[in-house]
This record gives sequence, structure tokens and C-alpha cells, in this order.
Amino acid sequence: MAINYIDRVYGEVKITDSVILDLINCDTLQRLKEIDQAGYFEPFYPNTKHSRFEHSIGDYLLLKNYGASIEEQISGLIHDVSHSAFSHCIDYVLDGGSQEKHCYQDDIFKNFVLKTEIPEILKKHNFDLDYILDESNFPLQEKDLPDLCADRIDYSLRTAIVFGEIDGAEYFLNKLLAKNNKWIFRNFESAQKYAELFLKLNKSYFSGIESAAMFQTVGDCLKYALSEKYILEKDLYSTDREVLDKVKSKINTDPKLKLLFDRMNNKVGFKNDPNNYDAKVFCKSRIVDPLCMHNSKIKRVSEINLGWKDIMIEELKPKEYFLKFEK
Repeated sequence: MAINYIDRVYGEVKITDSVILDLINCDTLQRLKEIDQAGYFEPFYPNTKHSRFEHSIGDYLLLKNYGASIEEQISGLIHDVSHSAFSHCIDYVLDGGSQEKHCYQDDIFKNFVLKTEIPEILKKHNFDLDYILDESNFPLQEKDLPDLCADRIDYSLRTAIVFGEIDGAEYFLNKLLAKNNKWIFRNFESAQKYAELFLKLNKSYFSGIESAAMFQTVGDCLKYALSEKYILEKDLYSTDREVLDKVKSKINTDPKLKLLFDRMNNKVGFKNDPNNYDAKVFCKSRIVDPLCMHNSKIKRVSEINLGWKDIMIEELKPKEYFLKFEK
């Protein structure tokens, strides 16, 4: 059994590993096809929708292409299954979320997986569930900022392609090495170029004002819908479309919900005004400091470009916005 898969970053591939195929085909992974990677960016940036499923497959493919163990490939494939509808917007909905860290899905990951069919699939193929669920075993897959990891590399290159910042990822992929459980660029030039691309993505998309507006307005709408019991907390673990349909079914009978729904669909203007605002909102901010080969040694970009240290200090701070809506 095999499937042919076309990925916007890695091209056409054939997937043959039986455990990977079983995981891809299970309901838990398939649900991610209907979870937007960015949250709910389509009203703010039309035609940029791409799914958590696409990123999950990409994460797996990146690890496979660079020789990671099958266990690490599995870790990459399943790492996002605990995302709710609207992805990181959940951090603006539930009390356990963090606007500054966007870590809710990570905090619930293990318990979430244990309630799915994933443990049985791994048992069927003789994999150790506890080992797979311990991300410290997989440094190529997951590292804290500002280090590179497969998750971060894939979503950044994917975002750059989706938003038209680059035409393709070949340049960066050809310059990457996976060595001694570290991602290393072959030279400083490519490492600096990637770091600058990531910085642009962060400023423009990951933590820009449109993201702030998206997170806040989706959060406000869903919190209100939960308070009125138009949706239940368990609905948040269905799909974006299912939650939207339930909310939409109530907007004609609830003027407040209609206003909140219009805001999250970018039908109400907004601006950043620290002196007169309706909502103060934080966005997680990201920056990377890649390793690279330089004069036959492994160096960080910040060790070669000393100015990068100052940029990193600033960009690792959560971004703060003061949103004022027209109505």
C-alpha cells in the first residue's frame, strides 16, 4: 500500500511506511484537513488558507528527507493533533490559554493523544507510545526558540510560499544539513537569508496587527458563543467549518453575536490606538538564530552578524496591540 502525495514545499512524494499510512488515514489526522494553519486568516488575507494537515505531512516529509528516525518522523506527523478549531485562536478563548506563548495545544497534547486511536496504531506497529510522546527524544523535530527545528522550518517555508514571499523552498532546503541532531545551514549567506525571511514573516504575519485582530476577534466571538451555549467546549475539537456553522445559525437572532462575527470576518474596521482602545491583545513573537558553517566551524548567525543579537532581543518579546474597532 502506498499513496502519492503532492506537497507545495517538497513536491511529489510516495509514502509507503505502513505506520505512517495508518496514522495519516486515521480520523485524528484527517480532522486536521479542516483546521486552518494560521487560525482564521482568510478574511484578512484571502486565498491563503492552508491546513494543519498539510503542515503535519510537511513536517514528516522534512524529517524523512533528512534521515531522521522513523520514531522522529512519527513525532513530527502527530505533533499538531491536539490543535482545536482555529488553531492558536484557542489561546484567546479558554482560560488555560496564553496569548504570549500560544501553548495551549502543547499543554494538552499527551492527554489528547491518549484519547485517540493513535496509541492503538503505534501498538499495532510495535512502537513505544511513551517514547514517541516525549519530545525531548527528538531534537530535530522540536527545539525552543531561537533554534531551528523541523516544525519551525516547515511552517515558515510553507507560510512564505503561501503568502508569495518566495516562489519555492529549494534554495533553503538545498542549503540545509541535519547533523548531530542539529539543523545547520551550509554557509552564513543562506543562514542569514533564512533568518531575515523568518523575521519578515513574523513582522508581517505571525505577530502583525492583522494576526492580533484575528486572534482577538475570533476569541471574543467564540467565548461569547460558549457563554450563550451556542457552542460547547467539545465543539472546539470538531472543525473550523462545524464551529462556524453553529455560530452562523445564531447571528440573525443575537445582535451582539452578529457584531462579534462581523469583526472576526474583517467587516468592521480597526486600528491600533494605545490612547483609546476596546481590547489590549498580545501576539506570540518568533525569531530564529540559525546555525551555519563558517570558516570550517559551526556558528550562529548572531555570532557572525553581531547586530542580530539586538534584533533577537526585541523580536522575542510578545507584541502588544491596542485595538479600536469602528463599531
